Amino acid sequence: MIKKVFLYTWINTILLGSIVKIEAQNKIDKELNIIVFGAHPDDCDNKIGGTAALFAEMGHHVKFVSVTNGDAGHFNKGGGALAKIRRAEAKEAAKRLGIEAYTVLDNHDAELFPTLDVRHQIIREIRNWNADVVITHRPVDYHPDHRYTGVLVQDAAYLVIVPNVAPDTPPLEKNPVFLYLQDHFQKPYTFQPDIAVDITSTLNKKMNGLDAHESQFYEWLPWTEGDLANVPNDKSKRFEYLKKIWGGKGTITSEIRQSLIKWYGTKVGNSVEYAEAFEICEYGKQPTDEEILELFPMLNSK
Repeated sequence: MIKKVFLYTWINTILLGSIVKIEAQNKIDKELNIIVFGAHPDDCDNKIGGTAALFAEMGHHVKFVSVTNGDAGHFNKGGGALAKIRRAEAKEAAKRLGIEAYTVLDNHDAELFPTLDVRHQIIREIRNWNADVVITHRPVDYHPDHRYTGVLVQDAAYLVIVPNVAPDTPPLEKNPVFLYLQDHFQKPYTFQPDIAVDITSTLNKKMNGLDAHESQFYEWLPWTEGDLANVPNDKSKRFEYLKKIWGGKGTITSEIRQSLIKWYGTKVGNSVEYAEAFEICEYGKQPTDEEILELFPMLNSK
């Protein structure tokens, strides 16, 4: 009887120890605040939806900001009515991705300029979120709204810690890390994938987020490509269409593959099917590899 009690106690101790170990591994050392600026109400979702969902699943705080209200992005809708639709789509996308907030600023689509007023809007958003990481477009892009969003966030990169700039909002005590979203533009230089994140596990969640933007991915964007007639009416078939066009499989370049190998190790890095990549901006805090692992804890899986 004594032997049975001892064995039972020993097994429970081992099991309890394993549970404690797992809980310790899953515990967040620090809750991170991530803010992403896109030019339009679907840009963040398209470029970082999978990574955002990973952050949210780990218990971190993610906010998307659209710098314009998207009121020009359609072929037969526009103005305030379209802006209302796009705000509702952004709200639904945030819910599907599991992120905390999706703010749509009231600047007109296709009319964005890097003015002082909009710069202060950006600075306030970063400060109010107490951001550890700020992510946006590179200022090299086909769309002027994308380019100027990149410029505006660059212009905020130092000023977020300056008390006398936008003094109605307290400055940050530290400068965040600023990153660029991936793009395919080549001049004046190509995108550098300093960080690459495996989003295979959250790809469907990302696609569900894009699916919320019906006015864009099933109407406006197919129309601009002359493909509107090929968009299925059936919702399940539409989702497969969306995944095929926007899922991103096969877009892992050799440079992104090397970045995945760096952060995940050779075996995992070579097996990743879907990824999102980011370039470190020269403005803001310049992180070490150790600091990147703290800011992107999903990478620390070697």
